Amino acid sequence: MAQVEIKYTKLFINNEWVDAVSKKTFTTISPQDETVITEVAEADKADVDIAVAAAKKAFHRYSQWRTMNASQRGRLLLKLADIIERDANYLAELETLDCGKPVKQARLEVFWSLGILRYYAGKADKILGNTIPADGDVLSFTLKEPVGVCGQILPWNYPIPMLIWKISPALAAGCTVVVKPAEQTPLTALAIAALTREAGFPDGVINVVTGFGPTAGSALTCHPDVDKIAFTGSTEVGHIVMTSASAVNLKRVTLELGGKSPLVIFNDADVEKAAEIAHKAAFANAGQCCIAATRTFVQSGIYDKFVSKASELAKNRTVGNPFDDIQQGPQIDKEMLEKIFKFIDAGKKGGAKCVAGGERLGKIGYFIQPTVFADVLDDMKIAKEEIFGPVQSILKFETFEEVVDRANDSNYGLGAGVITNDINIALAFVKHVHAGSTWVNTYEHITPQTPFGGFKESGIGRELGEEGILQYVENKTVTINLPKQCLV
Repeated sequence: MAQVEIKYTKLFINNEWVDAVSKKTFTTISPQDETVITEVAEADKADVDIAVAAAKKAFHRYSQWRTMNASQRGRLLLKLADIIERDANYLAELETLDCGKPVKQARLEVFWSLGILRYYAGKADKILGNTIPADGDVLSFTLKEPVGVCGQILPWNYPIPMLIWKISPALAAGCTVVVKPAEQTPLTALAIAALTREAGFPDGVINVVTGFGPTAGSALTCHPDVDKIAFTGSTEVGHIVMTSASAVNLKRVTLELGGKSPLVIFNDADVEKAAEIAHKAAFANAGQCCIAATRTFVQSGIYDKFVSKASELAKNRTVGNPFDDIQQGPQIDKEMLEKIFKFIDAGKKGGAKCVAGGERLGKIGYFIQPTVFADVLDDMKIAKEEIFGPVQSILKFETFEEVVDRANDSNYGLGAGVITNDINIALAFVKHVHAGSTWVNTYEHITPQTPFGGFKESGIGRELGEEGILQYVENKTVTINLPKQCLV
């Protein structure tokens, strides 16, 4: 295991490092070699109560945070971005240690996250209301006010980016936050929490509680003093969060959930380029990506040539030690490794043709060969359910109308893509596909300015862009009696 200094393992509440009330800890495991990295404080309801109380106090109408100029909130976010950039190499190495992604990818993700912080820093003093020409002798206008205390529950696949794109709009809007990182990957959230204190955020504005979903996560989603919940994770858990968020009070909810995204490739596409796009779309982050295009639809005229190229790319994909110059590291943990192999076995037994991979790499660490299935049918398990691993399913189609219907035949609707040189086909696909993000001749091009979220069971609400900050404000209408004629 690589030697990366572990600086923070306690809970971060009210700008202080504290043990869990119970004194309990849990282990975080290296997916590269299955060894224990460290012990981390295990929060439960008592700790969440303390963190929420700190966030609520920080949100009081006369607190330092609430009375701070919006432009100053933006400057704090900019300062935090500069400090994170200073420590980018350390944070990337810590991320790689904890979740196994290649360190060069982790570095890119740190810098991508800085763009989000700086984007929302610029938004802090540009959250604008409107004047309204209401009927009657009145002046009407709207105010956009911060929602309040926000619980934010993170996934394990992109720990740093998910932390940043949760806290950035919330803080820019003037909210306070209690963040629960995934139990598999708690370390970088704690490290960045330390940097928020260095940046000068007031006590209680940012709190990080590490622990498990059924205890700390549930306590957060059910807490009566939490005004909003933002969750990224599986659709299954999203249903639980939605129910819990309305159990005591009616929280505002943003959910970014699972996907089974289609990428549709027409006969006129350049096969080499299309295969490269599809490969990256399916295998990015070892397939541990909600937006991954794991249903690759290829028109019959280029199908065989495409399958051959896709197989070649998968076989040449380098897998190994994430601190080396490789393309793919391990899966996150043993549970996910076993789940992915159940899907691979289902694909083989179900009649799909495994043209690349399909086996474990080595006996230590959670490594899987990049796997490609051809001749996949819509009713197969690997075509219907989210795998969350390095598995690409290739399906053949004949006509535009057929493939749009098949692409939309899913309970998910997070992303979709189309590769074609015909602008009419591209625009028609964009119009008719049911997905929150749709790409033409590229895939997974996500920037701070572009809203992200899903249709159907892929989520509720949007993150990033202008839409992202609106998820953290309430719209207040103000109407003042104002006669049209002044009588003085």
